[in-house]
Amino acid sequence: MTADSWSKTTLYTTTQGIEIVSAFLIEQGVGGVEIKDAQDFENFLNDTEIHWDYVDEELMALKSGETSITFYLPDNAQGKETFLAIQIGLKALPSLCEGIDLGRLSLESDTVHEEDWATVWKQYYHPTPIGNRLLIVPSWEDEETDPAGRIKLLLDPGMAFGTGTHSSTKLCLEFLQDTVKPDDLMLDVGCGSGILAVASLLLGAQKSVGVDIDELAAKIALENAALNGVEERLTTYVGDLTDKVSGKYDVICANIVADVIIRLCPDVPQFLKPGGSFITSGIIDTRKEDVLAAVRENGFKVDEIKEENGWVALKCSLDR
Repeated sequence: MTADSWSKTTLYTTTQGIEIVSAFLIEQGVGGVEIKDAQDFENFLNDTEIHWDYVDEELMALKSGETSITFYLPDNAQGKETFLAIQIGLKALPSLCEGIDLGRLSLESDTVHEEDWATVWKQYYHPTPIGNRLLIVPSWEDEETDPAGRIKLLLDPGMAFGTGTHSSTKLCLEFLQDTVKPDDLMLDVGCGSGILAVASLLLGAQKSVGVDIDELAAKIALENAALNGVEERLTTYVGDLTDKVSGKYDVICANIVADVIIRLCPDVPQFLKPGGSFITSGIIDTRKEDVLAAVRENGFKVDEIKEENGWVALKCSLDR
């Protein structure tokens, strides 16, 4: 296998298990998932029957198919370690979710190449306006796009999480538009594609620092900074927040998952300047109260909450 090979894995579950299993995968370090929900498709057919008189056989097969969640991991040592952790965690998951039918939770894997992944993105990923100031533009559509007064952020996400289309990322970007001030220092914990760090620089921040446990994410973040001409103002680190980062920041972002955010909360205050903002997202709505409790227990007050499509983002400041 080469460095450009990836393991594509399909995990079979149920409609009832989608939210729990998706959250579990993200907590294991999976950057994003593709969901095929048989029940959702059947509901669509029933609700819109008056509007169609023919459905392609391949699409109709979804109605009788099994609900599945597809995700990608690098075909290297790190990817194999993550896959093993997922296998082990799946065995324990049903006992933690008593009364909920999670389905058979079986895994099927094959290998794809990075050029195949890029083709998928180019089919489904298009310019996306965010709030009233930003326009996220795939790098391959740059010449065709007029930002119409918006700040254009060029992006090639590769295999890293963070395109601006996912609600958790979108909510963070909306907060950043109203928060970042000229000459701010910004820290992005779990930087993924670098979209939040790069957006902050384009919005006027003096410098951004991105930290991620995934070496590939740190590399892609720098590549996206270069696409936007701000690579000299972005520094990335591979590893844990407290091991790699020092200094104080005006804005700290963490678009991760609830459990990781809760673990981060005791450490964030040491990196936040007085009057600074802690913006965090990637929180499914069922974990909202858990995260709210954690931020408050660690000296934060919640200044604003945004919610979209079952995802929650918080903007906090130190309550002192």
